[in-house]
Amino acid sequence: MSNASLAEDLFAQLQGAPLQQVSQQLGIGQMQAASAVSAALPLLLGALGRNTAQPQGAEALFGALQRNHAGLDLGSVLGAVLGGASSPQANGAGILGHIFGGQQNRAELGLGQATGLGGERAGQLLKILAPIVLAFIAQRMSQGGAQNNPLGLAEVLGQEQRQVQQQGGLGGGLLGAVLDQDGDGQLGLGDILKIGSGMFGGGR
Repeated sequence: MSNASLAEDLFAQLQGAPLQQVSQQLGIGQMQAASAVSAALPLLLGALGRNTAQPQGAEALFGALQRNHAGLDLGSVLGAVLGGASSPQANGAGILGHIFGGQQNRAELGLGQATGLGGERAGQLLKILAPIVLAFIAQRMSQGGAQNNPLGLAEVLGQEQRQVQQQGGLGGGLLGAVLDQDGDGQLGLGDILKIGSGMFGGGR
């Protein structure tokens, strides 16, 4: 087992053609697409980690993975999403609602500001990535053998959430700001923008 986070593993799998397709869909350059995806994946996975910290959250997600997302190839999921398929596997909007709940708008705005995509494109990006993230987790769980149950899922995603927060960076900063329910946490969007501009050299 590598020490890479799930987000890093999935990001590696999206290099090349998938990233190119995403950048074309959003009408942005590949560098910007790569930066945005590398911030969005920890945000999505970390939020799932928070959801599965509750037993009912873990059971609900595990059931959805088994029902709709198991055994799918990431490339075909991406193709279905970009092709506008309306299957549960490709329903990015519905999945995002489950992942972020009432924080979805905040997640989109935060990601949009931090990456320079703007809220609308960031929302589009999250809708593209959400089904891929679930297919990826389902794949991971099926390889986990004995761990392939709600408890194992909660453990894997809880570990990911901690890793994202420890690594900090844009994904960790966004996660902190979005999941901080009361909005009085350590990280405001202003701080994230500073992290973001630092990362991309002031957007030049």
